[in-house]
Amino acid sequence: MAERIIHFDNSREAQDVTGARGEYLPALEETFGVEALTRDLWLKLSGAADQLEAAHGFVEGLLRARNSGLSLNRHTVDYAREAYRDGRGSDFEKLLGMRIDVAPGRAPIFPRTFGQAVFVEAIRSSELTFGLGPAGTGKTWLAMAMAVSALLKNEVSRIILTRPAVEAGEALGFLPGDLQQKVLPYLRPLYDALHEMMPADDVPDLVERGVIEVAPLAYMRGRTLNRAFVILDEAQNTTREQMLMFLTRLGFGSKAVVNGDLTQVDLPPHKMPGLLEAEYLLRKVTGVGVVRLTAADVVRHPLVQRIIDAYKGRERGAGNGDPIG
Repeated sequence: MAERIIHFDNSREAQDVTGARGEYLPALEETFGVEALTRDLWLKLSGAADQLEAAHGFVEGLLRARNSGLSLNRHTVDYAREAYRDGRGSDFEKLLGMRIDVAPGRAPIFPRTFGQAVFVEAIRSSELTFGLGPAGTGKTWLAMAMAVSALLKNEVSRIILTRPAVEAGEALGFLPGDLQQKVLPYLRPLYDALHEMMPADDVPDLVERGVIEVAPLAYMRGRTLNRAFVILDEAQNTTREQMLMFLTRLGFGSKAVVNGDLTQVDLPPHKMPGLLEAEYLLRKVTGVGVVRLTAADVVRHPLVQRIIDAYKGRERGAGNGDPIG
């Protein structure tokens, strides 16, 4: 039986790689068929040569990721472990080359799955990118990170955030307050992401100066958006007319990301989602990127995943005669 010993520079590095109280080690042992023992600032791996090589590569990959600025959590570690187990360690390494620097003092953003990495690369290389996939796949988060990064690098002069206000039928006049207050409930996910990537005190000032603009899709009509990074969220709820209107607003030096989940359409049954038609018509057009994210790209807090698993288990039990309620 061969051994490998990995030394850590400090206790924080050791904990990030092995988990609090070594919580990542049992899965490492099971996946690679090795024994793992950690003490203070070292980790010893023991096992057959080929299994040991794969396990060692996995741990070294985590170290490189951690020291590149990628925050290690259970999802990231699980993704890396599966990649190295299947001989796809290079897929995980690609994530490190997708670092997105946001405001000074804020942690850099990384895609957390290979699908998310493809999405980021599409945004970088395309003038218009469609991101299709279920909730939790990071579409809004990554698009916002790319927008903030582009603004800080002076690649664009403003960020425009928009989405269709289907729940209010675009008729916002009956709501109290000014435009920002009226649309805030519909744009809250975009605002939340923005505050994670920029100092909270900077956001109101940038909104006041028009550097960051938030508005319902209806307010885009008749405009030409030059040198702007435009994010259209919840695009599955656009009509074909609204989508065409939005796409023809793009001006010189602009970049747009259109996100949506075609399984969550709130339009009337007789209305064709504009996102569906646009993705079909434009997927082969030069300058347009289309990325389909899947359930494999969903990133959830471990507790949320356990809650979902518990409910799925209850549903299976109900199907076998276990009553609910």
